[in-house]
Amino acid sequence: MKITEENFILKLKQKDELALEYVIDNYGWVIKSIVRKSMYNLESYQEECINDILLGVWNNIDRFDKTKCSFKNWLAAIAKYKSIDYKRKYLKDLENENIDELNMKVDDNSHKDIIESEISKETEEMLSHLKEKDRELFLRLYVKEEDIETISNDTGINKDVIYNRVSRGKRKIRDLFKSKER
Repeated sequence: MKITEENFILKLKQKDELALEYVIDNYGWVIKSIVRKSMYNLESYQEECINDILLGVWNNIDRFDKTKCSFKNWLAAIAKYKSIDYKRKYLKDLENENIDELNMKVDDNSHKDIIESEISKETEEMLSHLKEKDRELFLRLYVKEEDIETISNDTGINKDVIYNRVSRGKRKIRDLFKSKER
């Protein structure tokens, strides 16, 4: 059976490799443009990130719901978040390098500062659309990597309320990304 726009999602769910090739041929430009824009100064990580995005599509296609968004927007969200993850991975790699190597690579510190600044700006821009309390929850959960239990104890907010706020915040951010891509 030929892979088409009408059946490629079903074929992906059935783990048909030709459907993944279809995604690459017809939607690869979405992935590449987001990765290149987001990781323009990390060329050596771009190919690995693109492969990771495709693996994410392959492994998570069952989570795609065409009633909530288009495949293109879903793919773009995966690409954006994976790109951010790769920037963080690069920063951790830089931090874990040997001190002697860092002394030899003076320009890597400026590179690190630029990437940290980009991550910070992207995060700020995404979170700026949320209410102050929700923004604080996101920062504590995803930037400071605190667990829900700690946040609940510190703020006195019930864990279920935190989950609801985070869920609504994610939905709002997703909707903003969808509207920006149109």
